[in-house]
Amino acid sequence: MSKQYLVRHDQTGRWIGCIAGLFLLTSAALTQDIKVLPTKIGDVASSDMMNGYLRQLAYEAFDRRKAEYEKIKTVEQQTAYQQRMREFFVARLGGFPERTPLNAKTVGRETRDGYRIEKIIFESQPGHYVTAVLYLPQSKPRYPAVLVPCGHSANGKASELYQRACIFLAKQGIAALCYDPIGQGERYQLLDSKGKPRFGSTLEHTLVGVGSILLGMNTARYRIWDGMRAIDYMASRPEIDPKRIGCTGNSGGGTLTSYLMALDERIVCAAPGCYLTSLKRLLETIGPQDAEQNIYGQIARGMDHADYLLMRAPRPTLMCVATRDYFDIEGAWQTFREAKRFYARMGYPERVDLVETDMTHGFSPGLRLGMVRWMRRWLLKADDAATEPDFSVMTDEQMQCSPRGQVMLMQGARSIFDFNTELEERLAKQRRKSWAETPKADALQKVREITGIRRLADLSKPGVEKVGNETHEGYTIEKIILRPEAGIWLPTLAFVPEKPGADTYLYLHGEGKHVDARRGGPIEELVSKGHLVLAVDLRGIGETESAKGGKGWKDYFGTDWKDYFLAYLLEKSFVGMRAEDILVCGRFLADYRSGETTRRVHLIAIGEAGPPALHAAALEPDLFASIRLDHSLVSWSDVVRTPVTKNQLINAVHGALKTYDLPDLLATLPKEKVTVVNPLDAAGNPLEKK
Repeated sequence: MSKQYLVRHDQTGRWIGCIAGLFLLTSAALTQDIKVLPTKIGDVASSDMMNGYLRQLAYEAFDRRKAEYEKIKTVEQQTAYQQRMREFFVARLGGFPERTPLNAKTVGRETRDGYRIEKIIFESQPGHYVTAVLYLPQSKPRYPAVLVPCGHSANGKASELYQRACIFLAKQGIAALCYDPIGQGERYQLLDSKGKPRFGSTLEHTLVGVGSILLGMNTARYRIWDGMRAIDYMASRPEIDPKRIGCTGNSGGGTLTSYLMALDERIVCAAPGCYLTSLKRLLETIGPQDAEQNIYGQIARGMDHADYLLMRAPRPTLMCVATRDYFDIEGAWQTFREAKRFYARMGYPERVDLVETDMTHGFSPGLRLGMVRWMRRWLLKADDAATEPDFSVMTDEQMQCSPRGQVMLMQGARSIFDFNTELEERLAKQRRKSWAETPKADALQKVREITGIRRLADLSKPGVEKVGNETHEGYTIEKIILRPEAGIWLPTLAFVPEKPGADTYLYLHGEGKHVDARRGGPIEELVSKGHLVLAVDLRGIGETESAKGGKGWKDYFGTDWKDYFLAYLLEKSFVGMRAEDILVCGRFLADYRSGETTRRVHLIAIGEAGPPALHAAALEPDLFASIRLDHSLVSWSDVVRTPVTKNQLINAVHGALKTYDLPDLLATLPKEKVTVVNPLDAAGNPLEKK
């Protein structure tokens, strides 16, 4: 492509294409009729195409898992299954840090009505402070103890529901340790200039998740480790019996309880609340949630919600569920039935049970009652009908442990973002060494393995449907639907000049083909030079962009974050899927209306389309005569170093930074074939402005 093709910013900060200097978009420029797809693709809206496609893959995976579950008949088979699932789970979390000194300090004590509390600060990792309150009975020790990870409450351990659960336990002779998970209470990782939290808990968790995914980890890794170190702390207390440890939590605390009880064998008795359903019903109702609730490849590899119970069988486990919860009750009962059968095969059907209250989401009185009675049964051997008395709870200020109310204001405090950045710095050194010593073909093969991008020769030719055309002065617009695989429709515009030359352009815009397909726009300018241009909406872009996203979340993760996480659960990346779309479209363009002519395909990718285009060009360099990246992300390393990223989730590939970064791919291409214009940092800003 001519190097005279530039991109400039207008006074509003938007950018426009121009040829040989300046091209101004006037109010007289008319928008083309460029919609290609029908309102519905099959029985779903075009904006739900990706969700429908991914859900179909998920249903197939659920059927495979069900068949495997039914094959487990003996205790030996059960034990092997448990080990395999735990190993998979830990590997996909990214493993755990080394155990370092807790440096625990008691920063406050108080005697209350029928129990006493201690305020605790410990370090789950060096400089990574955890704030907690320990509730102790007034009876004679040693006590059993229950870990209580909080749900997604803004004030964490100070939430009235969690205080009530802990006080109820303490009054029944069971100690309880309730701690603030990251992004809640006193442990927000991102503060404003006044020392106040910048974001809500789930949004902050997912910001942590973006960089963690690239490093081959998960937000849950850090949250689980905090819980395991909290158990370490409880076990270190002389008043507590380390052989009688329980765990309970609600909502996000139910998630953490499910994870912890599956992985930490010290948890004798567990009662997760308002989280466990089935992944099938989750997809059919509220869809994937924030970063720590999505484990890479868990649907593809057959790890469902029931497996959190199966992994710990036959240790006592109570599911606490609510009839009108948004975590679907039907899925909860399906999970319970799976667990009940599994426990029964082991000979312990009485050790798994379910309590259901006719309530909405929350640690309601009925669930607290069921939880406490369950803990008394298995930790105190007291199978009685304890009732919850009335009592007062403390204010947020009374529950405060850190001097200024946030641990990140403490001297020497380190955040999850700090840990991720330090890991990326180590990986960057390893990558430089590896790419210097590894033959290019071998290095690119590893990229294929990580992304799942198949070779062009292994990709089928797309189904092609022409659905209309428009004739304009000097060229024709042909509307085409390309179907690279079942369930995927790519809306495509072929801009065909009267006498096409040998140079053609595959034009991919991250906001959709309509942006530059306007009258007088960059695509029309290319066509006026005699170039055939194929403008394509890659899957999930333009006409198939998800219309969902959630208030506030779409500003940081795009409208398609739920589709991203569903693909993530299926062990797929949008980068990989879109790169294959690009390869299929590039090959189609090379042959389109070619006749006797040998066509050269030039690739132009703008914004979100940049990373998958770079992958396509690096893995199949002979397909493209040149590649132009415009307003594309500079590197994944910058994503890890940037706590508040903008729309980088969709371009994250799990574990990629263990092997390569985007500049590594760029370096494999001849310099004369590549043009990079206005690269962006992870916050979406042009690098020149940094």
